[in-house]
Amino acid sequence: MNTPAISLPAPSYRVEKTSLANGLRVVLAPDHTAPVVAVAVHYDVGFRSEPEGRTGFAHLFEHLMFQGSENVGKAEHPKYVQAAGGMFNGSTHPDHTDYYELLPSGALERALFLEADRMRAPRITRENLDNQIAVVQEEIRVNVMNRPYGGFPWITLPPVAFDTFPNAHNGYGDFHELAAASLDDAEDFFDKYYAPGNAVLTVVGDFDVDDALAMIGRYFGEIPARAVPLRPSFAEPVRADERRSVLTDPLAPRPALAVGYRVPDPALDLPTFLAYDVLTHVLSAGDASRLERRLVQKDRSVIGVSTYLGTFGDPFDQRDPLLLTFEARHPAESTPETILAAVDEELDRLTTDGLDRGELARVQSRIVSGLLREADDALGRALGMATFELHRGRPELINELPGLVGAVTSDEVRAAAAALRAQGRAVLELRAGAAS
Repeated sequence: MNTPAISLPAPSYRVEKTSLANGLRVVLAPDHTAPVVAVAVHYDVGFRSEPEGRTGFAHLFEHLMFQGSENVGKAEHPKYVQAAGGMFNGSTHPDHTDYYELLPSGALERALFLEADRMRAPRITRENLDNQIAVVQEEIRVNVMNRPYGGFPWITLPPVAFDTFPNAHNGYGDFHELAAASLDDAEDFFDKYYAPGNAVLTVVGDFDVDDALAMIGRYFGEIPARAVPLRPSFAEPVRADERRSVLTDPLAPRPALAVGYRVPDPALDLPTFLAYDVLTHVLSAGDASRLERRLVQKDRSVIGVSTYLGTFGDPFDQRDPLLLTFEARHPAESTPETILAAVDEELDRLTTDGLDRGELARVQSRIVSGLLREADDALGRALGMATFELHRGRPELINELPGLVGAVTSDEVRAAAAALRAQGRAVLELRAGAAS
């Protein structure tokens, strides 16, 4: 029957939105249940926005933003946050870069001042740029070059799945291109992408809305407006043919396999997109999932398996185009063809027979419990609301997602499985170079 499996309760977090004269969008979500406050600033720039010849520049610039600003010395931003009993970080994604703090509620003004100061005038100097180029290069050595499965598959699968530079290139960065970055490159990147009108400021937690707005106006309102770049389309057609590639990892103790499938644009058709999210959990979330039972428990053809949406496994932090990725590590005696055949069989079985009794309800409950856990934390709620505002203009989606997931039907999941089988997938085979 084409009916939702279960009726799921939705949270009801208060959300208020406004904008400053300089274009900065502001999302406020007061919640007095705990004496903490989360502050996040999301800029509409990520891996896919960086220019050709400067791979890794968005990530490099994230590092540069921690090197001090007009009124804050080098390395002082972390000290001010930690001295108040808080924590901080930043991260670079395909379609945005975020910076955030979680602090006791009495330190809200401190966080707003710190974020506004570096939005207005970060210390972009040759010394800071050279220092952070070296830091990022060392990250690449540690996390990619000298680690088994480093960059697999988030760096290595996109060139198989996509054709254009924005979608296919290495967002971590190329050593030589990073080293060639100039001070003019950094200043131009800041001027273009770090304008107030290209950002979202989100405040969640224990604060008074009027007081927060007064502080936001005081610190962010004085930042001059700048032109905001037109967001380009990164669209690529969905392939009808399969594409394959092979790489050898000299440090990997056993082979691995990654498969990328295209999924619908979440901004244009969120309900259909959510059916693919449900499908990923049907396939590999927990011991009762289809591929876990088939590949790990029954066939013993793989050691571990996962399927997920988006580059880093968060289905909601990326725009179109994005992939549903199947990833597995397997013994040398298992062949990619055997594993792929089993995956195809399970997708065909889903398409033909549909879900088992109670399977959809179990999976939906699992997804919704995860959404509620993330939103229950002030920082998780701030990051989620900010991303929904930046990508879709609707931070209130954080309240609606549980109900939307609960509305996904068995027939929609079957249709998603059939759509994966109908398209040309991207297959990346990793061959182990280390002794097992």
